[in-house]
This record gives sequence, C-alpha cells and structure tokens, in this order.
Amino acid sequence: YVVQTPQNVSGVGIIWSTWAVSRRTLNSALAASTTLQVPVRFAVMPNDNDRGHLWFWYAIAVAVLLLDQLTKTAIMRHFVYGDSLSISAYFNVVRVHNAGAAFSFLSDAGGWQRWALSGLAALISAVMVVWIARLSSQQWLERLALALILGGALGNLWDRLTLGYVVDFLDFHWSARHFPAFNVADSAITIGAVLMLIDAWRTGATGADDSDKRS
Repeated sequence: YVVQTPQNVSGVGIIWSTWAVSRRTLNSALAASTTLQVPVRFAVMPNDNDRGHLWFWYAIAVAVLLLDQLTKTAIMRHFVYGDSLSISAYFNVVRVHNAGAAFSFLSDAGGWQRWALSGLAALISAVMVVWIARLSSQQWLERLALALILGGALGNLWDRLTLGYVVDFLDFHWSARHFPAFNVADSAITIGAVLMLIDAWRTGATGADDSDKRS
C-alpha cells in the first residue's frame, strides 16, 4: 500500500463517522426486531406466526448490506485509491480495489471473475433466502449465520455490479506483513461461516447425546 494520509480526514474523524453509522444501523435493526416481536424462545417447528418472524432475519441481512455500503461510501468520499491512514501499530484504514472474491482471492484473474463471481453471488443469495425460510425457528443460530452471509454477499455483489470491483479498507498487519484488506461484507461472511461451523458442531453433539440416551 502507498502510505499517504488522505486530505480533509483524520483518524478520529473516520472512527467517529464509522461508529455513528454503525450505531444508527444497529439501532434500526433492534427497532425492527422489537416491532416484529421476535420471541426469546423459539418454537420447534415453523408455523404461520414464525413465517412473520422471517423478516427479522432478512432485516439482519439488510442491516449488514447497509452498514457495508455506508462504510464504503465514507471511504470513497474521503480516500483516493492507494491512501493509507495509520490508526495503530497493527491497523490501517486504506482504500484498495479488489476485483476478486473475499480477501483478494482471484483479484488478478484477468476480468472474467467479475461476472462469474457476480452470478455465483446472486445464485447463492437466492438459495440462502429460501434456505432461511425453510429452517425451523429452533434453528436460530443457522438462520443468523445465513443472514450474515446473505448480507455480506449482497454487499460485495452490489460493488461488483456498479463499480466492477469491491472496495476494501480494513488493513491489519504485523511485522511489515499485511493481511489482505477486507471490508464489512467480508467480516459478516466470515462470522457467518464460523457460526455455521459452531451450529454444525452443536447439532452433531446434541444428536450424539440423544443417541447415547436411547442406547
């Protein structure tokens, strides 16, 4: 990265702006959940009432999408390509363009990846919308994971369709080695994937316990 402090911007200003956007977005998501009256304890099987609560999970995906786009808009407004603002000894706010997938995968593939990844993201998003709806309300952790992945996939899909690349701005580094820059959408996808693994492990452990009890 080119270490260059962008004009008309400070580390405190960027952090404050991002916090303000995040706070407003999270407050909106919480307000939506209150309006929908999402129950603390979930029923075992989906029913008509549970179908109404599907909007809560879709609202999470929309919140991730909005937060991702708002933060990227702030970066594009205050940074030019190649700018880097040091926040700490291990973290910079940067502006880089990624023509590939998450964490710069396939970023130098030659251009075909834009439409291939866009089509794949659109297909996966459609599958996840249906997948969330087909899960029982007891499977809330899997629904949460899918909602995060859905929001992240839509955020990066929007970038590819409108810009031709994805804007990344979170740069963590250690001893002059930089982890590939990423964004809010990538973070949501990663967290969602980890939650899917936790849910699979939890479901497997519960199934094993039930089998032992029947034995």
